[in-house]
Amino acid sequence: MLDTKDFNFFESQNSFDFKGFLLKILSYWKWFVLSLIITFLIAYNVNIRKEKIYGMESLIVVEDQNNPFFTSNTSLVFNWGGTSDKVQTIITSLKSRSHNEVVVDKLQYYIKYLRKGKYYFQDAYGEVPFYVKIDKSKGQLFARPIKVKFVSPTQFEISVDFEEATSVPLMHYADLSTTNFAVGNKEFKKVFKVGEQINLPFLHLIVEVKPEAFDYVNAEYYLQFDDFNATVGAYRGIDVSADVKALSVVRLQLEGSNKYRLVEYLNATVDVLRKNQLDSKNLFANNTINFIDSTLVEMEGQIKDAEGELKAFRKGKNVFDLEEEGGSILSEKLSTYDIQKDEIDRKIAYYNLLKNYLVKSTDYSKLPAPTVAGIDDPNIIGNVSRLIQLSAERSKMAYSVKNKGMFTDFDVQMEAVKNVLLENIASSKSALMIDLSIVNKNIGLAESQASLLPEQKQEHLKITRKYNLKDKIYSTFLEKRSEAEIVKAANISDINFLDRAKDVGGGLRGPKTSINYILAALLGFLIPLVIVFIITLLDNNINSVEDIQKLTKIPVIGVIGKKNTDNNLSVFEKPKSPLAESFRAIRSSLQFLYKKQQKEGAKILMLTSSVSGEGKTFCSINLATVFALSEKKTVIVGLDLRKPRIFGDFNIDNITGVVNYLIGQKTIDEVVQKTHIPFLDVIPSGPIPPNPAELLMGESMAEMIEELKQKYDYIILDTPPVGLVSDALELAHFCDATLYVTRQSFTKKGMLSVVNEKHKRGELHNISVLFNGFQNKAKYGYGYGYGYGYGYGAYGEGYHDDKIEPKGWKKILEKFKK
Repeated sequence: MLDTKDFNFFESQNSFDFKGFLLKILSYWKWFVLSLIITFLIAYNVNIRKEKIYGMESLIVVEDQNNPFFTSNTSLVFNWGGTSDKVQTIITSLKSRSHNEVVVDKLQYYIKYLRKGKYYFQDAYGEVPFYVKIDKSKGQLFARPIKVKFVSPTQFEISVDFEEATSVPLMHYADLSTTNFAVGNKEFKKVFKVGEQINLPFLHLIVEVKPEAFDYVNAEYYLQFDDFNATVGAYRGIDVSADVKALSVVRLQLEGSNKYRLVEYLNATVDVLRKNQLDSKNLFANNTINFIDSTLVEMEGQIKDAEGELKAFRKGKNVFDLEEEGGSILSEKLSTYDIQKDEIDRKIAYYNLLKNYLVKSTDYSKLPAPTVAGIDDPNIIGNVSRLIQLSAERSKMAYSVKNKGMFTDFDVQMEAVKNVLLENIASSKSALMIDLSIVNKNIGLAESQASLLPEQKQEHLKITRKYNLKDKIYSTFLEKRSEAEIVKAANISDINFLDRAKDVGGGLRGPKTSINYILAALLGFLIPLVIVFIITLLDNNINSVEDIQKLTKIPVIGVIGKKNTDNNLSVFEKPKSPLAESFRAIRSSLQFLYKKQQKEGAKILMLTSSVSGEGKTFCSINLATVFALSEKKTVIVGLDLRKPRIFGDFNIDNITGVVNYLIGQKTIDEVVQKTHIPFLDVIPSGPIPPNPAELLMGESMAEMIEELKQKYDYIILDTPPVGLVSDALELAHFCDATLYVTRQSFTKKGMLSVVNEKHKRGELHNISVLFNGFQNKAKYGYGYGYGYGYGYGAYGEGYHDDKIEPKGWKKILEKFKK
């Protein structure tokens, strides 16, 4: 019996052969090529159908622009809390809904200007030769393309396809409401003039041609009115971030399909932000100016009345007598005290107004500056400024922020500032009340001195005192108003452009064609790889010697390649072929086996398999041929009585054979048929009997074997499959060696368990496995070739008469060399 230790080339290999696995994958290269072609075609079609996406950006810098006219008495600007807080406030504002609503409404980006492309509508904003002016109070056709075709430089045709629609929605951009308009299932077409007011039930606009437009006659364009809120939501996705190295620098980035629209939006959003920020800085000054203006209007009448009363009193009197030295000094003293008292009263009145405002109101954005009342306390000024700022920011966020937590933070901050202000008001009022009592005491002393003057001089002093107070107050308010105007005029925005957005070419961000192609390559390789893996996983066939060695301990005696002739006489017809050499190698192994058994005389070899079709007959004929070619008398005995096949290749009949001998009709000499191959005879199976198993079990079978031993050196028994019938088992005890034939990609792995069991029970002895039909070494990942490498490559030239034709790229390379 053969053993694996007798053959070095059967040494076990590693549990996983990476090279073999790679070769197995390469065997399905056509699948991979087809899969890659399909995935790349899909990627290509996806890429050409995707709209190009561009990216534009701009840079702004946020600085603290100090007002050159700022003094402690004109504190009319916000306390932003430093550059860092200012930058974060600006970033939040640029992404807020309220801010983007203003920008979208200003640019009217809810109106789309389109051009019909090959695969989709292209955004043609900035490229179309016209623009539209819409009536926001009236309904516009919503979310449906409106074709605009210029039939002449001054006329255009509007057409809308209303097919399959009974009603269409209309958008009113004044209040963002929608209504429905009933239409018939037909197409609307009408010609209008440029600049003409279009008043259709579903459209209210004017089309104007741009001055620089040219060559637009017969060109087709499309208008589409989109949802305002959806448009704003899209632009809120603008990417705004502070530079890591320079925190005062803010980068704005926006992506879209139209570069002109992106550039315009980036610049417009910054312009709107700069205006809002400057308006916020001027809010305090505007509040102060408005308060002073209302006060001045009221005081102008009072001054006129006082001036008229003074003139009327002086009429017909000697002014010099009325304004003698003593009376003049007293009048100036009283005027000074009156002005001091008025300043204190104005401060107390402002504090009372501020306290009531803090207690009863929630909107502090319209508070006048404390300096209007002459208050220069930095704590009061700073806290009022901070309160106005917080109130203004909270009002803006009410339109864009849905997070209640942010409002709670603002409310907590405002409440804290308000409590501090109330404490400041209380302490400041206490000090003012002390000052007021002192001034009132001084006024009382001066008035007691004035009571000693003549009655006419007392009256003149009273009227003059009243007029001087009104005039001084009026002059003070004029001065405060002038200061506020100067501060307002000198204020500049803290936001400036470093780089305005500009289309300088490039800027393409998508579609990511390279990523799509990489994904196509990945999927194109992965899909067939998974399929091949599943096929390999589900493949229950024996494909390699390693499969056999994993499933059984029975040694493999040899590997036979695929048949290279039309009939089964491959060795005889091509004796120098690699296939013939593989059979010679098996012959050598059998001879070694017989020598080891010390077998003398005739040798009996039985070939069997699991099922029909694994190549028993082919192997029997060619093994017999190699024995015959070595001038050994050989006979093939066809013992597959159920499906006889062995006679066809030798051009002999199956009329008489083994069956005739076993039933006693014929002798050995009568059933033996000569072949055209020297030293090789054949005994066909003969007619199919009704009881093949019983015939093979009879004494006639043993007698036939004994007679054949006397005549032949080698007896080859071609038997039925051991996995289907028991005939071969009845013959096993006659044999010196048994070859169990398996076939690549045909024999199931589970079939080896049958022969394992029979070998274990001793029903089959001296058994070896013959691997038949091996081909395409890359497909299964093992390079045994034919008969474990009997070709020897280039060194085999002259020893083999088979010329292997190059295939694939090797064939092309060979032609190129020639």
